[in-house]
Amino acid sequence: QLVESGGGLVQAGGSLRLSCVTSGWTRNYWDMGWFRQAPGKEREFVAHISGSGSMTTYADSAKGRFTISRDNDKNTVYLQMNILKHEDTAVYYCAAVPKGDVRLDYFYWGQGTQVTVSS
Repeated sequence: QLVESGGGLVQAGGSLRLSCVTSGWTRNYWDMGWFRQAPGKEREFVAHISGSGSMTTYADSAKGRFTISRDNDKNTVYLQMNILKHEDTAVYYCAAVPKGDVRLDYFYWGQGTQVTVSS
């Protein structure tokens, strides 16, 4: 099970930190990802982190503003989002265990957390 939290309403230029807690695994060392879906748009990749945390991948839209990290002792993955823009408004989902390309699809998904950025 994956449970996201940390979403909310923020002004443009502000910051939010999303958290994703995994349960059901003794220790989560799986690759994890963050995706988002805005109204009327397809789900899109945001960021990925390897099981050890040593490797990260970002969408162009996230580079320089978002940081993905993890604490395996807490079975938690984070997405620090800075300099938020109105176009970052979306439901954000965390995902675990990529099916192949880490930018495309995963086996396990959370229920999502809403992020709304007011302009």
